[in-house]
Amino acid sequence: MEIKKATFKGSWERADQMPDARVPEFAFIGRSNVGKSSLINMLCNHKGLAKTSAQPGKTQTLNLFDIDNKWWICDLPGYGYAKVSKEKRFKFSKMIEHYLQKRENLVNLFILIDLRIPPQKLDLDFINWCGENGIPFMLVGTKADKLSPTQVALSQEKIEAALSEVWVELPPFQISSSETKQGRKEILNFIQECMGSVN
Repeated sequence: MEIKKATFKGSWERADQMPDARVPEFAFIGRSNVGKSSLINMLCNHKGLAKTSAQPGKTQTLNLFDIDNKWWICDLPGYGYAKVSKEKRFKFSKMIEHYLQKRENLVNLFILIDLRIPPQKLDLDFINWCGENGIPFMLVGTKADKLSPTQVALSQEKIEAALSEVWVELPPFQISSSETKQGRKEILNFIQECMGSVN
């Protein structure tokens, strides 16, 4: 799959405000500053599509992008950002839960994990919540260019070991780097396969 045209559709604070769609939708989520917007831009070959920031917690709405008039991407707010008020964190979590449970055209969620840090309870809890609620997802290990291949493999091993305490069958896992475009082809192929099974 190759993306020819990606355009910003808009931002919403609640899933029930978003436009109804009959096209497949793929969402991206992860801890604040995990590299969501950078990954979306890398996949779409469009540097300024999703707004990136060195400041964590930049994405605070449900941001929608139209891809080739065939499918949509939703950039979800990052979770676990300490400097956001408790009230706002609660609002974000409810926004995300409602979106994931009610968005009928959602085909797959990509959960991004920073490979440079050990498995975090917040990530593991969210992954387990998705499993309990039957939300299809793929794990994406980000920032692989910051580590050696040995360190990347060790990081993935640690994450999967933590998950294996709960999961009988581990979810799919893709290593990526927005800098080197590692994982781009594999993620786009995965999206294409998902779309094929929906149609």
